[in-house]
Amino acid sequence: MIDTARLHLRQPLASDWPAYLDYRQSPRSTNHAMPMGEAWTHFAAFFGHWALRGFGRFIATLEGRPIGHFGPFFTAAHPEPELTWTLWDGTLEGQGFAHEAALAVRDHAFGTLGWTSAVSYIDPANTRSQALAARLGARRDPAAPNPYGDATQVWRHPAPGVPA
Repeated sequence: MIDTARLHLRQPLASDWPAYLDYRQSPRSTNHAMPMGEAWTHFAAFFGHWALRGFGRFIATLEGRPIGHFGPFFTAAHPEPELTWTLWDGTLEGQGFAHEAALAVRDHAFGTLGWTSAVSYIDPANTRSQALAARLGARRDPAAPNPYGDATQVWRHPAPGVPA
């Protein structure tokens, strides 16, 4: 898996469910608490993505505790690969954990997976995620295909070796 200075990123485990459910039932989860059944379906998709694609979003752990999911995501409905990031616990914001994990999984996607392009789909109201995308060198790409329509911004990540 992937180790950074402070985090360990690994494939999802069934034992991540309680922390994920806590996140999904909080207001942090797409601005509303998600019902348990819907949260379970989303959680199961982590495992399915790894099984179907051979890669997927990693669970970031801090001192063994799962704190979020980060990484490569490419569903059948997406026109191109996506890099995602989500801290499950708002008390961890502002400490660089999301940047550290997102940078590591982007390096993994462009390096190990051989991606040459990647985007992140971001809700226009999610200014913290937009700031992280910009810090990672991504730029808005209004011409990019967008499976979510006008309700979402497309941020394009720079390819390795290309100035941001």
